[in-house]
Amino acid sequence: MNLETTYLGLTLKNPLVPSASPLSTEVDYVKKMEDAGASAVVMYSLFEEQITKENIALDHFLTHANEGYAEALSYFPDPGVYHNLNAEDYLTHIRKLKEAVDIPVIASLNGVSEGGWMSYAEKMEQAGADALELNIYYIAADPNLSAEEVEQKYINDVKAVKKNITIPVAVKLAPYFSAFANMAVRLEKAGADGLVLFNRFYQPDFDLDEFEVEPSLELSSSFEKRLPLRWIAMLRPHLKGSLAATSGIHTAEDVIKMLLAGADVAMMASVLLKNGIGTLRDITEGIKEFMEEKEYESVSEMKGAMSSSSIGDPSKFERANYIKTLQGFTMEDIT
Repeated sequence: MNLETTYLGLTLKNPLVPSASPLSTEVDYVKKMEDAGASAVVMYSLFEEQITKENIALDHFLTHANEGYAEALSYFPDPGVYHNLNAEDYLTHIRKLKEAVDIPVIASLNGVSEGGWMSYAEKMEQAGADALELNIYYIAADPNLSAEEVEQKYINDVKAVKKNITIPVAVKLAPYFSAFANMAVRLEKAGADGLVLFNRFYQPDFDLDEFEVEPSLELSSSFEKRLPLRWIAMLRPHLKGSLAATSGIHTAEDVIKMLLAGADVAMMASVLLKNGIGTLRDITEGIKEFMEEKEYESVSEMKGAMSSSSIGDPSKFERANYIKTLQGFTMEDIT
């Protein structure tokens, strides 16, 4: 039974990759994840704001694009909040991890605007990172900004980062594009070696006592896997690069479904934070049991077996699923 998979050109011992989370901030935690079965690890994110605390371009981007929305500006973090964070420490941590573990270390760079912060992609490569996850986290709140302009920002970011590094780059995305399939293909043409689907936007909440907008974080549940599951199944036939599934992956069954859809790896964080690093062993055993039961000899044999090009009716991923679900629902289903 062969659990090996290929992601971003890297041969991994299995498809289980812990995604960016506080677990990667400590060398000991990463070593424990490796021992429990992780085939690679994505480091916690280094943010654009940490690198360029007084980035004029970013300040202009956030303020000029939102003129007339002064209240909303207070939600963006003041660059001063990063004064205790040193971007150089991130590079040192990459080196420490590379010395401590044998699995690939994937650096994570999180930003929006084009600028000098992107030079850290090259520094991450020099520090020993095996690949880079470019996390473009942007909310298009400006009504004067067109969809075409928003999409071009992503394309420009990918091209700018890829220009000066040789390690593979995966782009972590949110699903909020008018024509996501087209955007995925464009990103690949721009140089992305893979896509990570999907980023979770943490929605703000209101503090009713202080009348403040406050950040809110909730860990994922298995239900959330359905969105990346659907899109990976639809995109797999159209993309040559790697696909990583993330959000809502908690069980062996979740991982198996992502592989069948066409994912190369399944990334997880919430389940490890909730149930412990040892969960990786349980998931690995669950995958083996399924493969033995269904007589799969390798993960490669499983990958894409239920993508849109492999099932009899690809429309099941589109309107047909919507219609069948609603027409098949009766009051008996809630009683």
